[in-house]
Amino acid sequence: MSFVKFNLHPSLLANTTAQGYETPTPIQSQAIPVVIEGRDLLGIAKTGSGKTASFVLPILNQLLARPLGEKSRQPKVLVLVPTRELAVQVTEVFKDLSINLPKSIKSMAVYGGVSINPQMKSIYGIDILIATPGRLLDLQRSSAVDLSKVKSLVLDEADKMLNLGFKEEMQEIIELLPKKRQNMLFSATLSEQLSGINRLLLSDPTVIEIKEKVDDVELINLSGYFVSDGRKGPLLRHLIREQNMQQVLVFTSSGIKADKVAAKLTKNGIPALPIHGKKSQSARLSALEKFKAGKLQVLVATDLISRGIDISELPYVINYELPRSPKDFVHRVGRTGRASSEGLAITFVTREETHHFKVILKKMKRYIDMVDSEEMDFKP
Repeated sequence: MSFVKFNLHPSLLANTTAQGYETPTPIQSQAIPVVIEGRDLLGIAKTGSGKTASFVLPILNQLLARPLGEKSRQPKVLVLVPTRELAVQVTEVFKDLSINLPKSIKSMAVYGGVSINPQMKSIYGIDILIATPGRLLDLQRSSAVDLSKVKSLVLDEADKMLNLGFKEEMQEIIELLPKKRQNMLFSATLSEQLSGINRLLLSDPTVIEIKEKVDDVELINLSGYFVSDGRKGPLLRHLIREQNMQQVLVFTSSGIKADKVAAKLTKNGIPALPIHGKKSQSARLSALEKFKAGKLQVLVATDLISRGIDISELPYVINYELPRSPKDFVHRVGRTGRASSEGLAITFVTREETHHFKVILKKMKRYIDMVDSEEMDFKP
């Protein structure tokens, strides 16, 4: 099965090939035809399942079929996302798939944490606007953007937006949009909160749910080590060196711990950078870009920032510290074993955390043979 079956514009098909898209993922196979037909869509699929391309490709296809009109401050497409990292990531996909199209289709990301003035100037002539809710409202109130001509609205990672408290801002933005438009809502989970937004936003939607195989998480190899807090750092360095790990995503429970772990790795000759909510936007983007490009061996992250990290075929995830909930654990290890690529997720567990870890594994219906690191010989 290939992308040819969707009757996409030849230039888009050429771009999918150039960008390494081989066969559509399940969410792409089901969502692309629905979006092309102009119907509202509710898509439920885990992060890393290919949701972004499932709306980017048909939206670009629609824009190629329409007259774009004169340049203005009135985007035709609005994509709302919860984080700055995700805004940048979605914009990259739009730009990659817009190369050498017969029409110039321009996309842009706007988000907080940086000066608003350059964004105000750059919006003119933009066809596709990818935005975080707060910054979009700031721009609208400054008359830098007019949402009255939006024909397609996408809410990406809608569950995360609701969890971060964006519900009121989302509703305020929806009131600024024309009533006649196509709506697409994508989420990793389907909650009661999300159902409320669904009823408010969508008109007779096609519902697509790609079940996440939490019961077996087939492509994720899990392993675990019993280790005391004092030996976690040496064990981490030992595993990275012994297994010659490249592109390792390490999870900690706080930004302070992420900073300490990254600093210790770097001091010991393993290039690492931390990424968390207290880092500046430029520092976060720089670290993420280096990691995605394979120029940084280890990225140390917190759960809060992890939704913006979307890297295909990520080989290693290490839980330096356990998360509080089984859902967070599944989300962490789900960073690897993605898009039909195997991955290894390693978890450090102190003896005091044994019961909590057993609860997590029970929820996942998985079993792990734990290794006692006290019996391992490595440098402290």
